[in-house]
Amino acid sequence: MYQEIERPSKELIEKLRKFSAPELCDGSIVYNAMDYHIKPMVTKKKICGPAVTVKLSMGDSLMVTKAVDMAQPGDVIVIDGRGSGNNALWGDHRSLSCAVKGIEGVVMDGAFRDLEECEEIGFPMYAKAVTCGSSSKNTNGEINVTISCGGVTVNPGDIIVGDVNGVCVIPPEFAEEIMANARRRLIIWKKSRRKSKKRRKCCRITMRHSWKSWDIKSLRTNKSGFGAI
Repeated sequence: MYQEIERPSKELIEKLRKFSAPELCDGSIVYNAMDYHIKPMVTKKKICGPAVTVKLSMGDSLMVTKAVDMAQPGDVIVIDGRGSGNNALWGDHRSLSCAVKGIEGVVMDGAFRDLEECEEIGFPMYAKAVTCGSSSKNTNGEINVTISCGGVTVNPGDIIVGDVNGVCVIPPEFAEEIMANARRRLIIWKKSRRKSKKRRKCCRITMRHSWKSWDIKSLRTNKSGFGAI
C-alpha cells in the first residue's frame, strides 16, 4: 500500500475536462476505454481526476474504506472488484464520506447498493451493477498499485475521464499528445458535419421542388384503383 501518488497538475486536469470521453478515446493510440458494462449509475455528472487505485479480493471490500480515507479532493477512486456483480463494494455511507471530502467520483469493476440513498447524495458513481448483496471485510487488498478495471490497465495517478458515454483512462505523460490528436479529429469531424448539413439542405430543396413539379392529378385513383392518394 502506497500512501502518496504523483498527481498531475490541476491545469492538465481542467484541459482534459473540456473533452468528452469518446473524443479522448479517438485521440488515443492504444485502446483506453473501459468495458461498456461500467457506466454512470447515480448521476450523469462528468468526472475527471487522478486515480487512487484499489485491488480487492473477490467479494471483500475491506480496503475500500482505507482508500476513501487516503483519497484527496479531486481524486477518482478506481476499484478492481474482479468483475463481481453479486457483492456490493460500495454503499451510501461511502458515497456520503466522499461527497463531504470533495472526492471527484468512484469507478468500480463491481457492484454497489443503496441506490435510492446514493441518488439522493448525488456522488458520481460508475459501476457494473446494483445489488442487494453485501461484501465481507476480512481480507487485505492493495492500494495505489497497478490494477485492471473494466479491461483497462490503470496506474495510480492516471487521469480518469467519465461521462454518459463511459470511462476512459489517460496516462498523464501522453495527455498532451492525446488532446492534440483529439483536436485534429474534431476539426475534421466539424468540416465533415458542415458538408453533411449542406448536402441535407440541398436534398430538402430538391425534394420540395420535385414535389411541386409532380402532376398531382395523375396520382389520383384511376379505373384500376392503382396510384390512389
